[in-house]
Amino acid sequence: MAAGPAVSDAESGSEVIVVRVLGPGDVRVLDHVAPDVFDNAVDARLAAEFLADPRHHLAVAIDGTTVVGMASAVHYVHPDKPTELWVNEVGVAESHWRRGIGRDLMRALLERGRELGCGQAWVATDEANLAARRLYSSVGGVPEEAIIFTIPIARRRQGGSE
Repeated sequence: MAAGPAVSDAESGSEVIVVRVLGPGDVRVLDHVAPDVFDNAVDARLAAEFLADPRHHLAVAIDGTTVVGMASAVHYVHPDKPTELWVNEVGVAESHWRRGIGRDLMRALLERGRELGCGQAWVATDEANLAARRLYSSVGGVPEEAIIFTIPIARRRQGGSE
């Protein structure tokens, strides 16, 4: 896939952060990821599976050869609704906060959603997460009230542990 929009670093004015959506051949891009971008270390097998699935989308922000930000999404079809884009999460290395990278990652995912014919995108965040709320508002998001349930579905191993 071709590189997406380049973003000048607002603080130094000289660095260029490249934002693009990865494809199946881009697994090696995730070999060098800054701390705090993902919740856990990237597993190459899971990354390859994610990127090989055409309904999964991963936008990354790259500073030199290091991934300093990511936003992941899934587009899905439902029998009675237009295709939608669900944004799972956005993460930016603390060293790169407040440079517009999260916004540019979201814009890249939203553009991918438009290319796929999605009618809308949605994302959830905690009410107390003001940075995320500002981010999602900055790309046109409108807050709605919702209640989210987490339902464990993993089988319990003998002895009660998961």
